[in-house]
Amino acid sequence: MGCLLSTPDVAEETRRRSKNIGEIVVFVPGLRIPMPLDFAQPLGDGLSKSLVERLSALRTRIVVMADQEAPMTVKPRRTATQHGGSTLADLQQALEDYLPVLLGLVENGNHLKHNLQFCWINQEDDVEETTMSDSWYEVLSVLHSMAILSLSQANLLLLPNKSADAYQPKVLEECKRASIDIFLKAAGYLDFAVQQVLPQLPLELRNDLPLDLTEGVLKALCLQALGQGVEIQLGMAIDSIKATLAVKRRLACEMVKYWHQAQEYIMDLPLANGWGEKHKFFIQWKHVEAKAVAYYIHGLILEEGNTSAEIAAAALQAAEEYLKESKKACESFHMTPPSSRNPPVRGASEFLAERIPKDVSSKKINCDSKKHEMVMQLAPALPDFVLSLKPDEYQLPSMDPSWNDLQVQNLFPTK
Repeated sequence: MGCLLSTPDVAEETRRRSKNIGEIVVFVPGLRIPMPLDFAQPLGDGLSKSLVERLSALRTRIVVMADQEAPMTVKPRRTATQHGGSTLADLQQALEDYLPVLLGLVENGNHLKHNLQFCWINQEDDVEETTMSDSWYEVLSVLHSMAILSLSQANLLLLPNKSADAYQPKVLEECKRASIDIFLKAAGYLDFAVQQVLPQLPLELRNDLPLDLTEGVLKALCLQALGQGVEIQLGMAIDSIKATLAVKRRLACEMVKYWHQAQEYIMDLPLANGWGEKHKFFIQWKHVEAKAVAYYIHGLILEEGNTSAEIAAAALQAAEEYLKESKKACESFHMTPPSSRNPPVRGASEFLAERIPKDVSSKKINCDSKKHEMVMQLAPALPDFVLSLKPDEYQLPSMDPSWNDLQVQNLFPTK
């Protein structure tokens, strides 16, 4: 029930059935899905029957739930709780329950580490599924799935809901704050995967990893999570009468740096199919959008200071040029299959969409009098700030104690 057959037709159907993913705030690449695995045959002689059955049950639960959840990871659910969809939380818990038991296959030099053929359906790679006989590949796949589910939870939190007063849909402040914590948690999973898990795989296996799990994509996703966390902080600062322009500029400039770094990691990767191409377009869009906000706020501060009017005007001109560019990039992103759309504009996006054209027009800056290239050349450099948001410090859980109680013959090397 819910299990997949290991055939190209099933893999193709699983990863391409979503043609429209509706409103999204957070880009979430398609959820990778584990294929069914028989633990008994490869492990039967080395482990107790109870541990083999436990490993099998925990992973089968994930196979079934991931197959059901994959088409819905980015679709809005009206039945979702204010802290994310309950199904997402259940799958996240299933992965967390599986991980300590799985770690017994990789810790202490376990000789069974290479006995199993772990197979997962990919989403961003042209290769539909990837099979590897290394348990660290399974650990990497689990951490990636935990990060993807966290991003999905953040997306649900940030989709506007109808307010009790029946006015325009809005996102509650507590949901915004909760989403920042989730972004940092997702970044923690990804950062740990890059720093601690990838080095465990031999070089030849790292070269054969699907694009979903390559260092560039994992780092880009990590930076995306941090960039979106800062975007939420900036939106809250914009809504606060206490936040100064200097605070807003710092957040906007940090946001530019996060998205710039994410784009550097992903721009040269051969992400050509729907999810991969859409991922690239998303990062390009958010990078340009961040520049529009940063240059606008920078221009306002320059106007208030002792800087010449021409330099301040150049910053505002650049903001409007980046705004035009971001609208085109946004359209390209949403049109790339699977198609999507923006929710009602709020926060930083609303700020730049309304304020930039109005302010530039009121200051009688003629943005059409100069070509785009010249405007960008004249734009002053943005201030360089140290990035403040860091990934949560994630550590793998302790190995399940059931491994310590086993009488296993020749499983661990003699010290």
